[in-house]
Parts: sequence; structure tokens; C-alpha cells
Amino acid sequence: MTDKRPYSRTGLNSLKAKVKLRGLQAIDQRTAAAQALLAWRRELFTDLGGEEACNPEKKALVDLAVRTRLFIESVDYYLLNQPSVVSVKHRAILPALRERQVLADSLVRILERLGIGSGNGQKPVDLAAMLAGASR
Repeated sequence: MTDKRPYSRTGLNSLKAKVKLRGLQAIDQRTAAAQALLAWRRELFTDLGGEEACNPEKKALVDLAVRTRLFIESVDYYLLNQPSVVSVKHRAILPALRERQVLADSLVRILERLGIGSGNGQKPVDLAAMLAGASR
């Protein structure tokens, strides 16, 4: 007898499969969420100097970042519709919350690799030194 396949109530597995097969065209482009996602994609390309200026690796990373954000928002929607993120029966947080954190960390690494975000080589601002310099 074979074990049952793990069942995901978040719908994330089916969404991932659709997007993997058809790309972002798998989602309804008329929805506000899809339009916001595509606007974010355009903003990423703008930050990188335009889509024409990007090499194929950067284009693939941008598409991966957009898909990852789609997955994060899907899990967020599921979690926000739960009465609690803690399972009383199992005395643990919902597995979907852990998966969401993995996806979020992945998105941060992708954006850093693109040179967008906190890992872009800029030094953090030292407020104490800045205020000391301003008072002189």
C-alpha cells in the first residue's frame, strides 16, 4: 500500500505547477493582484536600467523574483484567512508559515543577487556620526 500524497490546502502546489508550465500568463492578467505584480516587474527592470539593458541571467532572476513574490502573496492570503497561525492540536505554528518564511528569504537573496535591496554594497547609515557632524 502506498502512502497518500501530502495535501496542501493553501493551493500553492497547484499555483506553482501552473506558473511553472505557462509562466506568469497562468494568472488572470485582469486582476488587481496580477496588475500589481506586473507593475512590480516593470519597476524591477527600471531599477536595473531597463529590460533591454539586462542580460538573460538578470531577466531570469527578475522573473524568478516575480514568481516568488506571487507565491508569497498566495501563502499570505491563506494565512490571513486562518483563525490562528498556531495549531492548538499540534502546539506548533502552521507549516505554511514556515514555507512562507523560506520563500521570503529566497526572495531577499534573489533581490540581493540582482543588486536591489539591502545587500547592494551600500554601507548602513551611522546616525550618531551623522548627528555629531551636523552639530558642529
